[in-house]
Amino acid sequence: MKTNPVVLKPKTKLEKLFLYTKKVSSAVLGVSEGFYLVYRHGLYKQPNNPQNTRYVQHFCRQLCKVFNIEVRVHGEIPRTPALWVSNHVSWLDIAVLGSAARVFFLAKAEIEQWPLLGKLAKGGGTLFIKRGSGDSLRIREQITDFLKQDIPVLFFPEATTTDGTSIKKIHGRLLGAAIEAQKPVQICLICYVNQQGELDLVAPYVGELSFAEHVKRVLEMPKVTAHLMALPTIDVTGHTVESLTRLVSDTMQQGLNDLQRRVLH
Repeated sequence: MKTNPVVLKPKTKLEKLFLYTKKVSSAVLGVSEGFYLVYRHGLYKQPNNPQNTRYVQHFCRQLCKVFNIEVRVHGEIPRTPALWVSNHVSWLDIAVLGSAARVFFLAKAEIEQWPLLGKLAKGGGTLFIKRGSGDSLRIREQITDFLKQDIPVLFFPEATTTDGTSIKKIHGRLLGAAIEAQKPVQICLICYVNQQGELDLVAPYVGELSFAEHVKRVLEMPKVTAHLMALPTIDVTGHTVESLTRLVSDTMQQGLNDLQRRVLH
């Protein structure tokens, strides 16, 4: 006996509004939970205490659920103390990386001024840097000190977001912290893939969109899979900042190509 196939009707405007409102409510609850964690456990008193990363990890996992992002890890995420670097596609990268790796983040100074999220990031131990100013030297010294205490720090060496297709120029000045602390460099790569198996076009935070507008688009987007892959650590012994920068740049591009071959249709 033949049966007629089920035809899924497109969602009505009312249904779309309901789903969007539900996601906004979840986002508000998620941010509220983040503030609860910051103040309930006193994270703001010692924002760079290594023990705090477990709370940051929990919050990041909740954020990924709110934004309908499934994080898929390829291989294992190491726990060895290192200076972490990653390609940078979106502000969502922090939630994706933080959901899998227990690290502290380095972010541009403007994020500290973002409503709510800025204070939340600061309470979670984020370090803020003013690009193009003398602040980078102070930050490098601070990162060096953290690494010597086996506290992992992650920064985005491209210094800007991309569409995720390739790696932009790597700014390696802060890689000097790994050399000074004699800690390895840990590369982690991200690839956002939509339900058609293609690079997602909504997740990347590029172009002239305001942050608020991009958040709105992210809340409206269908489910996206964020593929995350950690590469073998790079030993910094014998490297200068220049040679380490070249190696990190080449390794990141090769690694991203490999990840895309694995996950894109």
